[in-house]
Amino acid sequence: MKALFDISGKTAIVTGGSSGIGAMIARGFVENGVKTYISARKEGPLMAKAEELSEYGTCIPVQADLSTVDGIERFVAQVSEQEDHVDILINNAGANWVVPIDDFPENGWDKVMTINIKSMFFMTQKCLPLLRKNGTPEDPARIVNIASIHGFDNPGMPAYAYSASKSGVIHLTKHLATDLAKDKINVNAIAPGFFPSNMTKAAVDNDEIYKMAVAQIPRGRAGEPEDIAGTAIFLTSRAGAWVDGHTIVLDGGAIA
Repeated sequence: MKALFDISGKTAIVTGGSSGIGAMIARGFVENGVKTYISARKEGPLMAKAEELSEYGTCIPVQADLSTVDGIERFVAQVSEQEDHVDILINNAGANWVVPIDDFPENGWDKVMTINIKSMFFMTQKCLPLLRKNGTPEDPARIVNIASIHGFDNPGMPAYAYSASKSGVIHLTKHLATDLAKDKINVNAIAPGFFPSNMTKAAVDNDEIYKMAVAQIPRGRAGEPEDIAGTAIFLTSRAGAWVDGHTIVLDGGAIA
């Protein structure tokens, strides 16, 4: 049982892997011997992150706009040119839109729903041929969807589409897990709490807001890269092979 958390030799895709939680997970994978493909819409930050992570192992950038099925298909085709299978898919790409309810725009709602839930479903669908190739009953292929604690509660801000979409991610995870288990594919989700990222930049950069946010967390600190990477490694290693259809809340006790 000494190798329960060993993920070396696996191949992974991390969407939205150039920053924030995606980059944290990607680094955890790369440092632990996983050949990791990262995607992002903006090429500059993507290439910079891939160069940084390549100091620790194998990280391959693929620029992609995952807001359309056509963009997803092109991305998966590029990976398929290099790989005959993928062991891990991290559906992390996400968006937010914060506007008071009286002014919340249709285009904001549509953008968040497209990126956070529609694209997650179709990325999963298009990756299935790769994910079905290499899984075994003891070590199935893994899909990890990045949800949010705000899929369970009121986020305390007018992020209506975000909270609704993340609630959808939690339920979609259960639905996919029960349907894909027969294909030797496990599907789980992580619901992060407060982590420093581009999405929480306004809070991180404001000392007063940051202190207020941390004060609401029983553990008394924000999430760190090791927290999210460690949880992803657990779910994608032999240690997590019998965890299926669940959402792990990773919030330092905030919801509790």
